[in-house]
Amino acid sequence: MTTTTEANTDAGESGTLHRAIGWKDAFWMASGVPALVLFSIGGIAATIGNPSWIIWMLSVSFGFLQAFVYAEIAGLFPSKSGGASVYGAAAWVRYSKIIAPLSVWCNWLAWTPVLAIGGGLAAGYVLTALFGADSSINAWQITLLNLDFLNSGLTLRINTTSVVGTGILLAVFALQHHGISRAAKIQTVVGLAVLIPLLIVGIVPLLTGAVLSENLTPLIPVSGAWDIEGTTLFLGGLFIAAWSAYAFETAICYTSEFKDPKRDTVRAIIAAGVVCVVIYTLVPMSFQGVLGVDGMLQPGIVDGSAVAGAMAGMVGGGGVVAKIMVVMLFLALVLAIMTSMAGSSRTLYQGSVDGWLPKYLSHANQHGAPTSAMWTDLGFNLILLMMSDYLFVLAVSNCCYLVFNFLNLHSGWLHRIDNGGAHRPWKAPTILLWIGGSLAFVNAVLLGAGANVWGEGTLRSAAIAIALILPVFAYRHYITDKGKFPEAMLEDLAVGGSRDLSVRKAGMLPYLTLAAGVTVVVIANQIFQL
Repeated sequence: MTTTTEANTDAGESGTLHRAIGWKDAFWMASGVPALVLFSIGGIAATIGNPSWIIWMLSVSFGFLQAFVYAEIAGLFPSKSGGASVYGAAAWVRYSKIIAPLSVWCNWLAWTPVLAIGGGLAAGYVLTALFGADSSINAWQITLLNLDFLNSGLTLRINTTSVVGTGILLAVFALQHHGISRAAKIQTVVGLAVLIPLLIVGIVPLLTGAVLSENLTPLIPVSGAWDIEGTTLFLGGLFIAAWSAYAFETAICYTSEFKDPKRDTVRAIIAAGVVCVVIYTLVPMSFQGVLGVDGMLQPGIVDGSAVAGAMAGMVGGGGVVAKIMVVMLFLALVLAIMTSMAGSSRTLYQGSVDGWLPKYLSHANQHGAPTSAMWTDLGFNLILLMMSDYLFVLAVSNCCYLVFNFLNLHSGWLHRIDNGGAHRPWKAPTILLWIGGSLAFVNAVLLGAGANVWGEGTLRSAAIAIALILPVFAYRHYITDKGKFPEAMLEDLAVGGSRDLSVRKAGMLPYLTLAAGVTVVVIANQIFQL
């Protein structure tokens, strides 16, 4: 098995990631995920109506069941960082040179927009607190480019939100510049300041009887019936919820930085999953149970600007509590940004080490921070910060996320076939691999049906974004590496006893799976329409 240092030496870089954390640190690095529920809790309620709280429970349950597949494949590669897409790519590379980097690329495109979306929302809280919601400074903007060809009304602009958001992203970059150990300590403190209020908001209304059953039922969509339109809306809710509710799999982005990866990997992802199951069940139920769907449809809830006041009211607090909640929400957004920057930059880093992405990304500084990848993350998100519609960015991002999940859930059984004799520090029960493979097709349905709910251009824009990996990978593999993969990646393939890419024990099964997945997306896209 290739060590982290060896992998970087092969990539031509002197810096390496450091083995400096345990599973508890990784748990706190992923602690920004529970706060993501606040990003779209209002948007989903506005889309589907009363069944929205059920959507969150279903979605986080899907994510928890999928986590067991990811925990197994992560254990196969204790010297890799970057998350499930990296471990899954090692299964797909035997069958297609392009599917493997596509998986890594989709994972990065799914995670990195958290920086822009979180930075924009956090900037909004700062500007509202300092100048008021109706201040002229909040209305100032310069339009740079019309992007109607992607989505109607979409523009690229500079405004005060993008300027302040840029400052927030730079601050997060500085916090993570000194390596994973220091970043984990910071996130532990911030994580406690966020998770405790979230739990209070989720539990107190249930204990005080403020959650009203009539606000949770009947379970009928806003369309009025469970017809094609109503079912499409429900699938659209599950589609957008997946972006948040599955995301705790980021806890295994740090495998090569664990002191004891064989033990820490599975503990990190399961612990993060349990907390997310609790938060994603209680918080949406309490929000809807107290406010009702009509209350959640208020503009301040849908766009996030009035969530703090609503949370204060739910626990019986006044103005002081509301101000505390504003601070908590700001910290929650910063925490989500930190989680995303840490995870997505390591996906870029390992993708570079393995030969999928440009070589410069495999640089780490003296503290073990993948700074070239972090700068790339930052630069890309400075552009996304200037987008006029963050919900559109989220929807396109989620299309990429569901593609990644489809490929990586199937990589579990692919590794079992091709690397059956490999040592697995933790082996998922076979039934969970079957469940994971089945959920991959559920995700394909959500991709085909759900994208329609969030705009006609969503799936098309996602296809364009995904296709960008073709020139990126072609340049790295055929021009930089002259058609050969880095030794580090090939040595990792020997986990099952052979590094020969021509050994394909699964035969036609992977190709049939891909064809079936594309077919499901197309059929779902044609059937479920508004």
